[in-house]
Amino acid sequence: MLQVISILLENKPGALLRVTGVLSARGYNIESLTVGRTLDPALSRMTIVVDVEDRLRGQVVKQMNKLINVLQAADLTETPAVIREMVLLRVRTSLEARAAVLKEADIFGGRVVDSSTEGFAIECTGDSEKMDEFIDIMRSYGDIDVTRSGGVAVSLEAKKLRLQPPVLVRSAPPESGADETLEETNGVLHG
Repeated sequence: MLQVISILLENKPGALLRVTGVLSARGYNIESLTVGRTLDPALSRMTIVVDVEDRLRGQVVKQMNKLINVLQAADLTETPAVIREMVLLRVRTSLEARAAVLKEADIFGGRVVDSSTEGFAIECTGDSEKMDEFIDIMRSYGDIDVTRSGGVAVSLEAKKLRLQPPVLVRSAPPESGADETLEETNGVLHG
């Protein structure tokens, strides 16, 4: 079964590799993976759709939460969430079929982002099944090229992420004789 995992992690080199390494080491196939910065440029939100047996879903999230740089991992598969995917599609079609292509794109909430004498480039968003249908219908009008973003998800639950408060850390031990200063760390991951 496909599992949707949302991960908040530090925006640092190697963080993505650690997450995908855990999944590939256990033989899980990643169906899609999207990553982008959050409002805080030090943090990124990752959405992974992975093929995992039902009985192992909880274990996968626990393994993600143990990783360095991961602040929070949550299974959004069966919780209230919005999961969307974007498709960019270029369809080459005859002049006679162009009005029908525009009508179909409008039905699916698609938007023409480029037009030429050969056809259109169309942007469309929705759930994965809706995007499959959109692609199948556009295929009937001519040759198509397709790029899909993979799932992007946001939880609708009222839970809020709880990070530890900043911790004061001594920069020099008192017995060293050096001037002691206190530094405030971000408290997110061991300073």
